[in-house]
Amino acid sequence: MAEGDDKKDRREARKERVLHTRVPAVLEQELKRVANAWRVPVSNVVRALLEDALDTLDVVGAKAEDELRGVAEKLASERHRIRQKSSEQLSEPPAPEERAPDDPLEGAVGATPITLVHDAVCGLTGKPLPAGSQAFMVLFDDPRRKLITGRDALPRASTPKQEKTDD
Repeated sequence: MAEGDDKKDRREARKERVLHTRVPAVLEQELKRVANAWRVPVSNVVRALLEDALDTLDVVGAKAEDELRGVAEKLASERHRIRQKSSEQLSEPPAPEERAPDDPLEGAVGATPITLVHDAVCGLTGKPLPAGSQAFMVLFDDPRRKLITGRDALPRASTPKQEKTDD
């Protein structure tokens, strides 16, 4: 039913019934004062206030329902995400005792050059690495470990010394 139809039904219904109620003297005086200012009977003021209150309750109720529905959907989504994450953690083998190695490159097997698409920070020196610059991704025995570093932070590959021969 549309909102206009609802108001029409209320207007038609108000001719059918009379409602008697008790009100405190202060409220009666206030209703009479408003009726006098509006130059209408007190019953019209009461009826208008009640209709406005009911309309307001309908609007507030609908908004509250929408908000509660949104919160319920968000809770369901978070619950699903947490359950999924916890089931993934349960399916992973237990991690070996995790402690920070003394040497951050301990367990490294190599490094591969990459071009940064975002600004980063060198994991060894703490120096900023700007987007678009070349950096290195250090590869470890443990695939869960990650380290991005600048070229100057990696150890230099030593080249075998060429022995001089006196010929």
